[in-house]
Amino acid sequence: MTIRLLTYNIKRGGVGRERALQQVILGCRPDLVIFQEATRPSVIQGLAKATNMQTMGAVSRQSLAFMSRIPVGRYEWHRPRFSRHAFLEIGFPEISFRVFGVHLSAVHAAWTERRRAFELRALLKSIARHQSGFHALTGDFNTLAPGELLDIAKLPRRLRALVWMSGGRVRFRTIQLVLDAGYADAFRTLHPGKPGMTFPTWQPHVRLDYAFVPAGHLERVTRCEVIAGPDAEKASDHFPMLTEIEVRR
Repeated sequence: MTIRLLTYNIKRGGVGRERALQQVILGCRPDLVIFQEATRPSVIQGLAKATNMQTMGAVSRQSLAFMSRIPVGRYEWHRPRFSRHAFLEIGFPEISFRVFGVHLSAVHAAWTERRRAFELRALLKSIARHQSGFHALTGDFNTLAPGELLDIAKLPRRLRALVWMSGGRVRFRTIQLVLDAGYADAFRTLHPGKPGMTFPTWQPHVRLDYAFVPAGHLERVTRCEVIAGPDAEKASDHFPMLTEIEVRR
C-alpha cells in the first residue's frame, strides 16, 4: 500500500487563501496532509470537506493540524517543556505506520538554532519507543541541512541583522541531529543534485521542509518532491512537499 504524505506550511492560518490551498492539495492527491501554521480550525475543516478527506484534527492557535483520507486510529499533540510548538503524533488502525508532524522555531540565528536543537532532542526522546517501528517525521524544521548554504543577502533586512548579531554565521546543527539519530532525509537521498528549495515561494532560496524515515526503511520511500508552480506561489509562502511511502497493512 502506498501513502501519499503531504507536508504544508499554509502561512498564518491560511485565511483568505482557502481556494488556492484547495487547488494545490487537490493537484497532489494526498492521503494524509500535515499542516503547519494551521491556527484556524475552520480553514482545515473547510479544506477537508473540499478535498473529500475522511478525518481532520486542528486546535485553535495550535500550529500543527492534519487531514486524512485513510482511517486514523488516534492522534495527539505533545508539547515538550520549552518547545514553541507541540508535535503531532498520528497512528493508524489498519497499517503499521506512524507519522510525527513537526514545526520547529523560526528565524535564522545562533540562539534559535540552539532552541531548534533542544526541541528536536525533546521530540526524538518522546518517540524513542517507536524507533524500532516504521514511522516518518515531516514538517517545517526551519533550518538548513548539512552542506546547504544560506545566502544571507537574500534574507529580509531584519533577519540579516539577526544573523550578523549571531556573529555573521549560523552553525546549523538540527538536521544533523536527526541524521545522527538514524534517520534518512528522503528528498536529499532521492535527489542529491537538486536544490529542493521550499521557501519563500516568490524567491526560493532555502530548504526548510523535510520528510525523514528511519534509514533502515529508506527503500520504502519511492518519491519525494517539492510541489512548485503558480498555484502554490499564490497559496502560501512555503511550497508543499509530497512523499510517497510504501507501508504494510
